[in-house]
Amino acid sequence: MQAAGGAFFAAVVALLAYRTYALTAAGAGAAFVVGATVFGSGGWTAAAVLFAFFLPSTLLSRIAGNQKRALDNEQRQAPRSAWQVLANGGVAAVCALAAPRAGPAFAVAFAGAFAAASADTWGTEVGMLSRRAPVSILTLRPVRAGVSGGVTPLGLAASVSGALCVALVSAAAGVGPFRAVAFGGVAGAILDSILGASLQAMRWCPVCQSECETRRHHCGSSTTLRRGASFLENDGVNFAATLCGAIVAAMLARIE
Repeated sequence: MQAAGGAFFAAVVALLAYRTYALTAAGAGAAFVVGATVFGSGGWTAAAVLFAFFLPSTLLSRIAGNQKRALDNEQRQAPRSAWQVLANGGVAAVCALAAPRAGPAFAVAFAGAFAAASADTWGTEVGMLSRRAPVSILTLRPVRAGVSGGVTPLGLAASVSGALCVALVSAAAGVGPFRAVAFGGVAGAILDSILGASLQAMRWCPVCQSECETRRHHCGSSTTLRRGASFLENDGVNFAATLCGAIVAAMLARIE
């Protein structure tokens, strides 16, 4: 009954996200799989942690919509795809599925993964509203707004707030300890920025004479690799960040 209820609830949420253009059709399908897995494995307590990530992040995406449309970056203009959903929620879904059989460490890891996804999303969305130009987290040199690896004081504060939001709900629901989940979320967001400023692929559109992070620019032109590893794109970085958040949270919970 719990699995059936979770599937129904996940379908409703995924459909609403699709109808409001927050997700593509494939993204809604991926969100259904993640939501049904989380709800079916952990019930309402796990669902509360999922919504602590999903609902504020979706709202922040709406608030920052006008700013995102001003960026020359197609990834930040389109609804979330299936790969983007799985990059942010795949690790958490696997941990939720394993938790009933493998023990509480996976429940904490589940919360840490979503805390990292929340921290990264809050930092990105709120950071783009900053009046101060972002700087590279590695070199501290100014970078264009919206470029991966760029940080601002406002964005960093938002990242911490996003991690705290999930950690607070996690602790209240009895899923994972507050400090472990919060630190896991912040660690994942920091790793996301470091990878974004170093190993993530940055490409060049010869037609628009501008940088972007996709193999094909929104103008339709193919892009060439300018720096980073060609195989590591934004979705891969997000996956690494949530995995980091899961591992750090689980390790800190063992120490506590």
